[in-house]
Amino acid sequence: MRDRPARIGEILVHMGVLTTDQCERALELQDVEGGAFGQIVENLFGVPPEAVERAWATQYALLSGTIDPGTIRPEVSVLSLVQPRQAWQFGVLPIRLSRGEVELCATEETLPRALRFTAWGLPHACSFLVATSIRDFERALTRWYPEGMGLAPGGLQSA
Repeated sequence: MRDRPARIGEILVHMGVLTTDQCERALELQDVEGGAFGQIVENLFGVPPEAVERAWATQYALLSGTIDPGTIRPEVSVLSLVQPRQAWQFGVLPIRLSRGEVELCATEETLPRALRFTAWGLPHACSFLVATSIRDFERALTRWYPEGMGLAPGGLQSA
C-alpha cells in the first residue's frame, strides 16, 4: 500500500460501495460534525452496516499481520479460554498468552464476530493475527477443537 494505513473510506471505494465523491463528502461532514466515518456513510448514503464492518475488518487485517494457520501451535493453557463451540461459532483460535494479553487467530471473514466475542467473552486484553487461508484455518480449528466441529452448521462461512 502506501506509507499510511488504508482508511475505511478508501476500502469502501475499492469495494465499490462508495464513490470517491461520496467518500470525500463524508470526510468533509466528519471534519465539521465529528463522529465515526462508518456511521456517517450508513446514514448519509445508506451503506449497509455489514459493508462498513467488512471494510473495518479489511483495515484491521492490513494492520495486524497474517499467520499461516498450519504453523499454529497454541499454548495448552490458552486453549481452555475458548470453548469448542465458541471457537467454531466465532471463528477464533487462541494462540498464546503474553504479558496478560491473549493473541488469537481469526480469518478476515470471522474477525468482526471474533472481536465481538473477545470483548465480552475473555477476561484478558486480546490481539489478532489474520489467517492466510480460511481452509487452513478450518483445518487448524479441527485439529485443536475437533469436538466443536459439528456445533457450527455449515462451517465458519455461515456462523
